[in-house]
Amino acid sequence: MKNKKVNINSINNPSISKFLEHILKGNITYLSRAITLIESSKTKDIDKASELLQVCLPHANNSIRIGITGVPGVGKSTFIEAFGNHLIQLGKRVAVLAIDPSSSINKGSVLGDKTRMGTLVKEENAFIRPSPTGDNLGGVAKKTKETIILCEAAGYDIILIETVGVGQSETIVHSMVDFFLLLKIAGAGDELQGIKRGIMEMADAIVINKADNGNIKNAELAKNEFERALHLHPLKENEWQPKVTTCSALYNDGITDIWRIISEFLSLTKANNSFDKNRENQNQNWLLQSINQQLQDDFHNNKKVKKELKNQLKNIEKQLITPFEASKKLIEFYKQK
Repeated sequence: MKNKKVNINSINNPSISKFLEHILKGNITYLSRAITLIESSKTKDIDKASELLQVCLPHANNSIRIGITGVPGVGKSTFIEAFGNHLIQLGKRVAVLAIDPSSSINKGSVLGDKTRMGTLVKEENAFIRPSPTGDNLGGVAKKTKETIILCEAAGYDIILIETVGVGQSETIVHSMVDFFLLLKIAGAGDELQGIKRGIMEMADAIVINKADNGNIKNAELAKNEFERALHLHPLKENEWQPKVTTCSALYNDGITDIWRIISEFLSLTKANNSFDKNRENQNQNWLLQSINQQLQDDFHNNKKVKKELKNQLKNIEKQLITPFEASKKLIEFYKQK
């Protein structure tokens, strides 16, 4: 009896239907490969990625998307591991999109979140995907929104998006999640700065982490300080009053309170329809961002534009033209192509 021939191409390059079949089964190998496909900037992968997202879309939009941010050193990875394990104990399936800061030299990730979530990564109902930010602003990877859709199609109930924590540009994260959680630590010297403006205004909850050992009193003081500051802000459009609490991710203290706060938020926003309205706004924002990204990619991938760009850069170097005028000429050249 002859051995059955194996189609190597179908293994190395799965069809859309094969991708969908295995993603819907929750196969993390195919899910990982699908994410790699949508992150690819190769022309041959872009159309296939778009088709894959289209077939996955009817199976998406059924999770809770939670953004988690905070300055480096606040304990985001430790918190996410403790919080993720708690959610899994409640019967949830949890996907963590851990966005690593990228090297400006080789574009690779600087950190390795999988190595810092040693217990969570072993859980059958957890999926952790570290991705580099690359040149993308906002502390998120370029294809985070698309990755969310794939994870939802794979049956993950909770999507946790850990961001780099780069400051004001975290608004991009806020625009793609249902609940935005800001991690703080007491005594870091940024309390007053946070109270003034910026990211605190977007937070649905502020969690003072590392409330343990000799830092419990400081954490409580910081909690009171943030609560007073939040009451100075007007009530959010969704009628939610942001909450402040403390926790120790290291000792697994206060984690249940955080899920209770998120559950209260979901009950309120789903009852007054602001949850669905927020999702609609996110989709509109995604559309506009996608248009901008596709125009940018099309511009920079055009061979004639690339050649003309080199010419204009030489003209700028020789001070024959200003960068502003050169950009106008390049746009006109692109429109006529």
